[in-house]
Amino acid sequence: MKRRLRAVARLAHAVGHGLHGLAIVLFAFPSLDAAARHDRIRWWSKKMLAVLGIAFEHEGTPARAGSLLAANHISWLDIMAIHAVVPEARFVSKADVKAWPLVARLVDSAGTLYLERERKRDALRVVHAVAVTLSAGQVVAIFPEGTTSTGHGLLPFHANLLQAAIATATPVQPVALRFSETASAVSEAVEFIGATSLLESLWRTSCGEGVRVRLTFLPARPSAGVDRRVLAGQLRGDIAAALGIAADPRPG
Repeated sequence: MKRRLRAVARLAHAVGHGLHGLAIVLFAFPSLDAAARHDRIRWWSKKMLAVLGIAFEHEGTPARAGSLLAANHISWLDIMAIHAVVPEARFVSKADVKAWPLVARLVDSAGTLYLERERKRDALRVVHAVAVTLSAGQVVAIFPEGTTSTGHGLLPFHANLLQAAIATATPVQPVALRFSETASAVSEAVEFIGATSLLESLWRTSCGEGVRVRLTFLPARPSAGVDRRVLAGQLRGDIAAALGIAADPRPG
């Protein structure tokens, strides 16, 4: 009973913090410059993790202007974890997120680039958009697995979006994400796989015991002149090694 009451309190606090974020986006963002917006994004992301009972830590030095971040994908919480360190990062996200209440407006405010996976040619449009963004000196973050995993292993890395980095000679920095719990090296509370809904995920996360997320920013890899499938394999191997997961370094 105590655990359920704590989860309800966390969930209520999370909704309140989400509404606070919406108010910031609607009323404060229009008068703020980019640096001030990034400060708000960093603060909001860190606090949301804390509100949900998730401890946060990171190591390594994140790349800044004009870089591509490539991370493994566990949950929608990954975005907040990365924004807690690199608030200027613009994510490439599936267009389905636009249908999420409240979350969609918050995601929009961070300059998200949307990919409509049902449209085969949309990937070309997004690759071009990412290339333009990188050329402008901005940071873009992608999840090469294309979907979430349980965290026990890595799915194959898709190489398409890496072409934007190769075309602009932009370094690609692998980022290893791991959620753990008090009794497990890999958290089941934050799993967001299959038909799990956002509300179900919020509840399970709120019920978690000692959940912790750790980000490891690994050395960036040069991309100029590298085959995108080779680069995908290298990034996957880097993240697998950081997480202690046995993985074939070749792309899947």
